[in-house]
Amino acid sequence: MKDRLSGNEAVAMAMRQINPDVVAAFPITPSTEIPQYFASFVDDGKVDTEFVPVESEHSAMSACIGAEAAGGRAMTATSSAGLAFMWEMLYIAASSRLPVIMSVANRALSAPINIHNDHSDSMGARDSGWIQLYGETNQEAYDNLLQAILIGEHKDISLPVMNCFDGFITSHAVENIELLDDESVKKFVGDYHPEYFLNNKNHPVAMGPLDLPIHYMEHKRGQEEAMRNAKKVILEVANEFEKLTGRKYGFFEEYRLDDAQIAIVVLNSTAGTAKVVVDELRDKGIKAGLLKLRVFRPFPAEEIAKALAHVKAIAVMDKAASFNAAGGPVFTETAAALNVFAAKNKTVPMPIINYIYGLGGRDVKTDDIHKVYSDLGEIVSGKSYEVYNWLGVRE
Repeated sequence: MKDRLSGNEAVAMAMRQINPDVVAAFPITPSTEIPQYFASFVDDGKVDTEFVPVESEHSAMSACIGAEAAGGRAMTATSSAGLAFMWEMLYIAASSRLPVIMSVANRALSAPINIHNDHSDSMGARDSGWIQLYGETNQEAYDNLLQAILIGEHKDISLPVMNCFDGFITSHAVENIELLDDESVKKFVGDYHPEYFLNNKNHPVAMGPLDLPIHYMEHKRGQEEAMRNAKKVILEVANEFEKLTGRKYGFFEEYRLDDAQIAIVVLNSTAGTAKVVVDELRDKGIKAGLLKLRVFRPFPAEEIAKALAHVKAIAVMDKAASFNAAGGPVFTETAAALNVFAAKNKTVPMPIINYIYGLGGRDVKTDDIHKVYSDLGEIVSGKSYEVYNWLGVRE
């Protein structure tokens, strides 16, 4: 079924088709439309969901945690400071092993106040224990949400999942999209039957108790094992989704990367701009390629290292700053992966550089991407280089 929808509409449509037990949400730009559209489905009787309008994002996540703890399927959506206000509850959802599904329309964090896109919100939450999926297009925002259900609820995982896509650029732009019919979605996601929940009188459990030193570390190790298990399950779910739709997903997309000599690693909508530049460079005989990350948690370190092993120089583009004077979050993890596996395989790691770009919604144009590839070309030719760079900033 084909339609023209914004990213927010596409996500709300997927939520309607999933028909969760509880949706709790508080409005914040640019994710506000998701619960707004979904509330209309509730009002029109198109879902059986209990919609909970709360007084804050902290309360929204708290309500989702309560619903999941009781054995229900719970979802929400937020952005920027809304995600930051959930901070405490993000950790509780993950450590309680409750597969809440949350769509994040990525937006910059204050201060100064800024309502436009970058990845500082979800990247700031990267170590909270949530699986993180990132999408370039409205189609991917829709598809990732459907897959998130099966990933988070898998018996070997039971972790919450963020469905991240770029605020305004993806959330509000209208694109052609292919939707599954309602019955296909219902069959794909199935019903939620958790093994442990508060309302199970035959197997009573406690949720979020005091955890003293004798047990705390083992619980954290259990979370880590679940995140490791997620790698296998993400690919299994992607395989089932491909059988259903013909659309292929993995940890990342390799665009003209097979024989590339220079390559960019990037997330979300900027990948579309980079693909245009790759095609232009290929027409000129320059062997440029692209690796677009889809899964940031769990981080597919070994798979990325293998995919980039033949490339002569790499640039990682970060739409978030770590303020560590050493590079952005995607860069530091990618660089670590390349070096670790180069040492393991007794090979020499290739040059890798970082660009912080697009903060607060700063435009990234094809000229900017051309500059990155041009810099990589100079590195391959032997020119000295700076590892840590800012792109498109007025110095």
